[in-house]
Amino acid sequence: MSTALSERRTIPVGSTHQVSALLDRPPAARALLVLAHGAGAGMTHPSLQALAAGLTERGIATLRYQFPYMEHGGRRPDPPALCQATVRSAVAEASRLAPDLPLFAGGRSFGGRMTSEAQAHSPLPRVRGLVLLAFPLHPADRPGSERGAHLSKLTLPLLFIQGTRDTLAQVDLLDALVARLGARASLHWLQGADHSFQVLARSGRTAADVREEYLGVLGRWIERVAGAGVAAGAGAAAAAGAGAGPATGTTHE
Repeated sequence: MSTALSERRTIPVGSTHQVSALLDRPPAARALLVLAHGAGAGMTHPSLQALAAGLTERGIATLRYQFPYMEHGGRRPDPPALCQATVRSAVAEASRLAPDLPLFAGGRSFGGRMTSEAQAHSPLPRVRGLVLLAFPLHPADRPGSERGAHLSKLTLPLLFIQGTRDTLAQVDLLDALVARLGARASLHWLQGADHSFQVLARSGRTAADVREEYLGVLGRWIERVAGAGVAAGAGAAAAAGAGAGPATGTTHE
């Protein structure tokens, strides 16, 4: 029986930095998600390990990676420009490692925000959609939507997965933001979950229940968007082929 490939990589970021990465690719993978960690925990945190393992079971590869400050054991995140450069380097590495797979990018909390800001600044090559897990819309106890202003510049599909008890994303504010983004944005609320997707014991649900819920939502969304991209590409190729014959007067057998 085939097993998933798990491989440690090193990714250069410009000429002055390099960061560690972990590629998990199942046999017959159908897509690859480039996955950034949150501000306070690196790529080997149990939550990201469980996420990668769950996606592997669903036929989706992941490339997890560190930001430079985390690589060096720091606690204070790097400046946004360096974080965004790291996102770009990770996406480029994923494209090189898996040129056959549809690419997605995103991350938890800070990592998702840096990925979306990188995309807003300049599109990430080959990326078909962004995954934003526990998006930090505002600081705790300071509700606002300013951190989501850049999302209006994005044109590709977006998936938000958020806990209803998340103190960094007030429900009505995130609902309103997603509504403004229109059909390209999808939002799934995890009832009773906090910023770490943990639930209270009295909810009657466990962390494993919540994990299965968001893994199912994420896996189905990636498959749908990847499939739509394949269909669109096939349709464009067919249209181009249909138009090419009469224009050139040439047929091919």
